[in-house]
Amino acid sequence: MADLTYNSKVYKSGPDALVVASGGSITFEGQTAVTQLTSITTGVTCSAMTGVITTVSQTVAAGAEAEFTVTNTLVAATDVVVACIKTHTSAGTFDVAVSAVAAGSFKLRLTNLDASAAGNNVLVINFLVFKATA
Repeated sequence: MADLTYNSKVYKSGPDALVVASGGSITFEGQTAVTQLTSITTGVTCSAMTGVITTVSQTVAAGAEAEFTVTNTLVAATDVVVACIKTHTSAGTFDVAVSAVAAGSFKLRLTNLDASAAGNNVLVINFLVFKATA
């Protein structure tokens, strides 16, 4: 499991608040990287609190979406998962969103926002899991 480390600009304030002062940072160690195989809808396994997913070279049509499952044994149904596109080398204009979170997995939805250009290369996606309770 990833360890949370912090510097002097990150401190606990009260019984349940963590403050990050200007210039402070929080680092999650233990990031895992995986590469998707076969197709843009093929699921991947990446069991870490933070990770990098490189998609297969994809051809998502203009205005279309594709979704795939990330199996992650550290994810609970109550967790919050955040994702962003780290590297975009493809035609088209892509957005990534977490479309569902369940015990042991989450789904990522890729949307090509471009009106005319289909995707034609890989996307590199970062994700981060925030542990939460109901």
